[in-house]
Amino acid sequence: MRKPRVFVPRIDPEIVLAGGEAHHLLHVLRVRPGREVVVFDGAGLEAEARVTHAGGGAVRLAAGEPRAVRREPPLAPVLYVALLKGDKLADVVRAGSELGVVRFVPLVTERSVPREMGRAKLERLRRIAVEAAKQSGRSRLPEVAPPRALAALEPVDFGLVAHPGAARTLAEVAWPEAGEAALASGPEGGFTEAEVAHLAGLGFAPVYLGPRILRAETAPLVLAAAAAAVRGL
Repeated sequence: MRKPRVFVPRIDPEIVLAGGEAHHLLHVLRVRPGREVVVFDGAGLEAEARVTHAGGGAVRLAAGEPRAVRREPPLAPVLYVALLKGDKLADVVRAGSELGVVRFVPLVTERSVPREMGRAKLERLRRIAVEAAKQSGRSRLPEVAPPRALAALEPVDFGLVAHPGAARTLAEVAWPEAGEAALASGPEGGFTEAEVAHLAGLGFAPVYLGPRILRAETAPLVLAAAAAAVRGL
């Protein structure tokens, strides 16, 4: 039976959990004293732990010696994805975290229908990233950054931007062996030509994702999956 994974900011010999993590253990997994779990700090360390107390809205754990784990690919995708309608960004963050994305940067673009993101939604996306990291066994937590204006982005060493008019396909991309891969995807309706030109000037090479029309929440995951496929999940 797979041991539950629990995110903790720091791995101490004794860990007291409250809030969301405790609620999940108490009311979803229904843990009892003696249950074994795995704790991880989202920065590359994890440890075996045992439940010593469960009740009253809190869970107490006795943790073993932390150990360094390596489950992250050498090529780290950074996903620059436009603000999307409804709850579509949640789907992107959830699946992108499983695919190895290390950072999500929501973008405010010319065609973005949402023009901002409230603090509550940002925190929810961060919780989704934590849950996806727990479920997929990642050793590091993906970051979800606050929204940024596309015009405020800085140059990148290696980048791709999804664009239906691009001459180069994903199969023709020369991916780096390691480092960060900046991957940009637009809103419903795509980036404008001016935005694509601006991104190209920052080091994002336009790339063609194929003849089929992809949803705005699908295209960024195609880019992330391509990075994972060439350099390992």
